Amino acid sequence: MNQTIALKSGWTVLRRMITLLVISVLALALPLTTAQAYSGYPTFDISEVKKDQSVTIQIKNLPPNQTFTVRMNKIGTKGVGGEVVGTFNSESGGSKKLTFDIPASLKGLKLIAIRIESPQGYFAYNWFTNDPAGADTGTPSKPYSGIPTVDIVSVTKDNEVKVRTNNFPAGKTFTVRMGEYGTKGVNGTVVGSLDSGSGGKLEATFKIPDGLKGKDRIAIRLEASGGYFAYNWFYNSTGTGTTPPPGTTPTPGYSGIPTFSIKAVVRDGKVTISAKNFPADQTFTVRMGAYGTKGVNGVVVGTKETGSGGSFEATFDIPESLKGSQRIAIRMDSPQGFYAYNWFWNNTYP
Repeated sequence: MNQTIALKSGWTVLRRMITLLVISVLALALPLTTAQAYSGYPTFDISEVKKDQSVTIQIKNLPPNQTFTVRMNKIGTKGVGGEVVGTFNSESGGSKKLTFDIPASLKGLKLIAIRIESPQGYFAYNWFTNDPAGADTGTPSKPYSGIPTVDIVSVTKDNEVKVRTNNFPAGKTFTVRMGEYGTKGVNGTVVGSLDSGSGGKLEATFKIPDGLKGKDRIAIRLEASGGYFAYNWFYNSTGTGTTPPPGTTPTPGYSGIPTFSIKAVVRDGKVTISAKNFPADQTFTVRMGAYGTKGVNGVVVGTKETGSGGSFEATFDIPESLKGSQRIAIRMDSPQGFYAYNWFWNNTYP
């Protein structure tokens, strides 16, 4: 009896040892992988073009497990709204080399834009020469940078307002809304739409909705897919001129809104900005914060005296608390109420 129990116990121990040995062998045989968060953004180069037939692109830094739609369109459009020429799955991400047929509607053109985009918001675009002797429909577009803004040109009380845009991205349809002062036009009454065309500066006039007639001040907002938006407000009284942003004290001779774009980044080191249309003789506090905060209540990384105002470049160190972040928000604000904000990928660029 005791021998039987001992034998069973021995087999149990042996089976456990064999199981542990098999698990150990399998663990050593399997490749060791470390899941890493995706950072940066996808880009692609043109590898080969066959006139009026196909284009081959070399894609880099794809995010994993996303389905990209590929579009082609006329030059200057960045491929936005173009004809779908294919789709592909990024699988494990990284690099891919793919070929797509040129659609019949674009054959014969000298230059063609091509774009890849995913439902998660990742995109990249480029352009290529299809036929050096073909029809020229424009010049290659430069990558968009900065922030779109809108100024008030004139107002007819309880009737209409005329606006002028600045630095608008190309190929976007903006929905125009008006709302109560202080709302920034968010969820306001739709009063029209604006096609940005080739982008930049545009002028348009919109009717004041019945629900806002009689109001002292009115907010107006323009917004488009891709996260682009601009807002301002105006006094509902007949006249001309641009209002300052909400809460600001007008500066004599100054109009518009200060903006800045990202010029260069050293990962976990510093960021260089290119500022435009800053008011004169003000001291701006510069802050950085987590992406999505717009820099509000962020870490103070410096100050900037605007002097005579206008344009300037400045460089600021990335604070310790934000090093290692994928994206970082940066903000500049002055005691007079002027402010501007942007964000950047925490990767060395250019």
